[in-house]
Amino acid sequence: MEALVIHPENKEQLRAVKAFLKAMKVPFQQQDVSLPKHIQESIEKGLDQATKGQTVSFDVFKSKHFIS
Repeated sequence: MEALVIHPENKEQLRAVKAFLKAMKVPFQQQDVSLPKHIQESIEKGLDQATKGQTVSFDVFKSKHFIS
């Protein structure tokens, strides 16, 4: 049998999926998947910078940080 990995986007979706699985008597396991705090903060910072247009192309990044 196959296994499914479901990625609900919010608590409402999670509740609905769990209720459906319980109603259908489909066994499931819940696993907390969380990133370390410093990683979450870095992602938030990067998203904020992208929203503000503070980005560089990969070519510019590569030219500054890698040996040619």
